[in-house]
Amino acid sequence: MSTMKKLVGGMEKKYVINSILSPIVMIGEVLMEVIIPFVMAKIIDVGIANSNLPYVIKTGLLMIGLACVSLTCGVLGTRFSTYAAQGYAYNLRKRLYDKIQSFSFANIDKFSTASLVTRLTTDVNMSQNVYRMLIHILFRSPIMLVAGTVMAFKLNPNLALVFLIAIPVIAIGIGLISAMAYPRFERMMHRFDDMNGAIQENLIGIRVVKAYVRGDFEESKFKKAAAAVKDAQTKAEKLVIFLMPLLQLVMYLTMIAVMWFGGHQVVEGHMLSGELISFFTYVTQVLSSLMMMGMIFISLVMVQASNHRICEVLDEVPDISNPDNPLTQVADGSVEFENVDFSYNKSADNCVLSGISLKIKSGQMVGIIGGTGSSKSTLVSLLPRLYDVYRGSVKVGGQDVRKYDLAVLRDSVAMVLQKNVLFSGSIKENLRWGNPDATDEEIIEACKAADADSFVQSFTEKYDTDLGQGGVNVSGGQKQRLCIARALLKKPKILILDDSTSAVDTATESRIRKALKELAPETTKIIIAQRISSVKDADIIFVLDDGKLSGFGTHEELLESNKIYREVYESQQQGSGDADLAGDEGGND
Repeated sequence: MSTMKKLVGGMEKKYVINSILSPIVMIGEVLMEVIIPFVMAKIIDVGIANSNLPYVIKTGLLMIGLACVSLTCGVLGTRFSTYAAQGYAYNLRKRLYDKIQSFSFANIDKFSTASLVTRLTTDVNMSQNVYRMLIHILFRSPIMLVAGTVMAFKLNPNLALVFLIAIPVIAIGIGLISAMAYPRFERMMHRFDDMNGAIQENLIGIRVVKAYVRGDFEESKFKKAAAAVKDAQTKAEKLVIFLMPLLQLVMYLTMIAVMWFGGHQVVEGHMLSGELISFFTYVTQVLSSLMMMGMIFISLVMVQASNHRICEVLDEVPDISNPDNPLTQVADGSVEFENVDFSYNKSADNCVLSGISLKIKSGQMVGIIGGTGSSKSTLVSLLPRLYDVYRGSVKVGGQDVRKYDLAVLRDSVAMVLQKNVLFSGSIKENLRWGNPDATDEEIIEACKAADADSFVQSFTEKYDTDLGQGGVNVSGGQKQRLCIARALLKKPKILILDDSTSAVDTATESRIRKALKELAPETTKIIIAQRISSVKDADIIFVLDDGKLSGFGTHEELLESNKIYREVYESQQQGSGDADLAGDEGGND
């Protein structure tokens, strides 16, 4: 499939119709513009030369009518092309966004968030602008070129040969510049990715930047990224800037030649004055069309890099997808890992989980504990298929997770991640991410279970309080409790709390655990924690060490049989806090 077909695929019918209408009405505009100089020549050579005022008036009115038709066609063509280009960009952005939503974490990591943002904005904008030029100017210019050339030859074939010499000169110039410009524009777009990455990182971590007084450092980093964009853009556009003077030089030299040779023919009586004026207009039209075509070809070179980057996203095959005839119901919250190996880069030499085999009964409360980098978060990410295993299998409800419909599986597994994310909007709107149909009573019940209702009720607007982007209007502990309430509203088969009570005190954490047992007795609850006090009452505790299962059992059993668990427990009992497990909030833990 060609790039253009790929880009316009799925565009709504109304935008397709406008894309077709634009070049059609532009043909009307061109025809009128070509006829007008011919009519003007008749006014000069017949009407004025013979002092025939009625002829001048009649032909003049005809010219006005042609000009009005040309104006109408031009306005309609611009309207159709603008509307079609807007629809093209809307369709393209929607397809890109939908495709990104289907990506696994591995797919997103491949492109980077900053690069995907650039492709959805800058690249699509460039593609939109060139699409408008294609259906508007690119159809208009060749038609004008052909029609103007035909009329020029009709008036004076010998004189027309003068401006035909300009065509190969312009074509060679455009070809050379196009070939040299493409790699430069491709480099420029990569520099845009780097700059957007620097901006995104700074804005996400703005509190840390200010806390460590690193504003000057971040400013310097951004200046370097912005300077790299500027340098890349300058190098790319130097070539484009050179094209316009070249085209204008050829155009003016051609006009001078036409005036020189045409003037001689008028003096010698081989050509009428009106014909020379009309011929000069046709030469201007032809050369202007060539210049516009040249600029379009350069724009096509510029946008080629953007279109390639857009197609990379559209062509990307999601690592994780629905199977044929997927299962649409999860029986219960039982979990089983059978000899599971996992690698982020799908390499047997770099497995972060090795030989994991464990069983969890439906409704159990399970604890997972381990040192930094022991891949606790990675382990539970395999349950909703955020990643797929490299070897072995993960079963939920007695079935391999790869057999389930993705939406059904993920609806049955609720995760409260290490990095708690809230969105712009009210508390109630954020909580309904868990269940769009949740009643106010269900929302309050979930918040009480998560020990969040008390602080929500203290706000003036209560559950209608606006959280701001990212939940900036609540503390870390409050954010964690709201995220737990949101997960509870899903009424999942499995609830995963990934170090999600680290920002609350032990008394609050104890109330949350007690409420979870009472509110969701049939839900399997998996708690990843740094504090042993968070998991000591669990039905079973799994200890991970460097991606391997070190041991499992109850709190008392592990104190007797597992050295790692016992050392962590003793260090925390002696008041050394969570030092041995510090840093567990890393993204790949």
